Amino acid sequence: MPLSPMRYLLLISLPAMMHSCSPVHKQMQETTADVSRIYRFKPVFTVALYNTTVDVVGNHLSGLLLIKKMPDSSTRMVFSNEMGFTFFDFEFAANGNFKVYSIIKKMNKKSVIKTLQHDFALVLMNRMESSTASVRTSEGLLYFIFPQAKGFNYYITDSGSNELIRMERASNKKVIVEGVMKNYVSGIPDTIGISHKTFDFNIGLKRIERNAAE
Repeated sequence: MPLSPMRYLLLISLPAMMHSCSPVHKQMQETTADVSRIYRFKPVFTVALYNTTVDVVGNHLSGLLLIKKMPDSSTRMVFSNEMGFTFFDFEFAANGNFKVYSIIKKMNKKSVIKTLQHDFALVLMNRMESSTASVRTSEGLLYFIFPQAKGFNYYITDSGSNELIRMERASNKKVIVEGVMKNYVSGIPDTIGISHKTFDFNIGLKRIERNAAE
């Protein structure tokens, strides 16, 4: 029996969650690693379809998330159930701007929309300005750090930048979100997970193979 997206998220996130309990960010050291090495993990979405679950403050939604690169270089994300009912329809413009085309009433809250925007921006690896970024190291891992309007986005790899271990969104004091992207095929991750640390909000995605989706 295939594992559900949330089951994948739990399995692959547990080691990272345990690791994040240590004050690793306070132990980071400067390094001369090139910040551009992280861009090899930026997803190259053309068209990708994922089995998806979203759990937010007691509400469980499951269905299909379509991620598609549009002719104007924007990225469209449409989450709907198997019957075609749309939960949300978002657009991330090439310049980083975000637009909501539609969203269901129970999710139509400013805090929820903003959270989803930041979560998917972390996955899309948007707003990664190299001129303000830095790279640090701790316990054999490289931390690629990108300042945001509020806090920082961390992309954490092994020492050779051959594997993306996890992603984090953090304030100055604590990690707020942890994420993973695993098993890239032609630039597209097979498994994506987002786990919030401050409240019940989790997203799990497992890619549907193209032949199965057709």
